[in-house]
Amino acid sequence: MRDQTDQGHGSVGGPAEAGAVVFACAACGVPLTGPLSPLPAVPEAPYHAWSEDDEPGPLPATVPSGRYAIETEPHGAPLVVAEAPGPVMPRFGGHWNADGKPLVSRGPRGNIVVNPDDARGLELEHAAPACCGASPDGGMNQLCACGTLVATLSSDCAMPYELHLSAAHVRAVRP
Repeated sequence: MRDQTDQGHGSVGGPAEAGAVVFACAACGVPLTGPLSPLPAVPEAPYHAWSEDDEPGPLPATVPSGRYAIETEPHGAPLVVAEAPGPVMPRFGGHWNADGKPLVSRGPRGNIVVNPDDARGLELEHAAPACCGASPDGGMNQLCACGTLVATLSSDCAMPYELHLSAAHVRAVRP
């Protein structure tokens, strides 16, 4: 496999690249990704003028294909009332409840963030209400073929395009 340069994050090689892992369901062992190489941190979500698109759809992916990063901040449900407005989750804007109070994530830390296009065999279980895609507001929404919830997809047109594999429900294995 030839090397590809990935959006300024170095070189992505084939499966033999040092440090590459495959993420598999912890319950049944089925691979959920191909070989992925680590990034030092989750990149900032790329800017995209989604409001100018002719048709809604996911934004460009936060994480380049073939890579993964560990989310160090809380992500996903539950969302709780915050004392001051701020981002509800990393790379997301503000979010408020029906009473107009700001919300913040108290979800898990340590999720593995991947490009959703690198996932294999996942099925959407449910999605929190969103315009045209899945929202992480309702928690994990991706099922492994064995029926285990393993990840949270964010694919709405106004949100970062990311798949957060639950560190408690997947394991890394060498390819």
